Amino acid sequence: MKISKQYRWEMGHRLPFHKGLCKNIHGHSYTMFVEITGRLDKNGMIIDFFDLNKIVKPIIEKYDHAFLCWNGDKKVLSFLTKNKMKKVVVDYHSTVENICSDFLDKLTNKLLDIKNHKFEELTVKIYESPNSYAEKSRILSKGTLM
Repeated sequence: MKISKQYRWEMGHRLPFHKGLCKNIHGHSYTMFVEITGRLDKNGMIIDFFDLNKIVKPIIEKYDHAFLCWNGDKKVLSFLTKNKMKKVVVDYHSTVENICSDFLDKLTNKLLDIKNHKFEELTVKIYESPNSYAEKSRILSKGTLM
């Protein structure tokens, strides 16, 4: 069985290495789908959507209306700090592929902390525009998919 929940947030970034327009400061309306495959518990659930929200929403709140800044982008980082702007500083370029990998890691760690879980696979799909996305999956446990 598989469940999926959609989340949205707004976030700015730039890719200083980029040869095109993405080298400029800009933003996206991000949409993320969190999919969990697993076996049903005694109540007929993989995970309660309420419990999934308790894991995902604090992560999203940190990034919503923030500027995602690579720690090597000293000019922008200095500007954001000087002007007391909301920022998230990361050690990677803020491509949708890297953001997807980072979110997958964060969610994996939180889900595996849940005792007696029956999760088998986690997939994170992040759209940075309506027709562009990155997707990454991770096996969470061994077992037969249902």
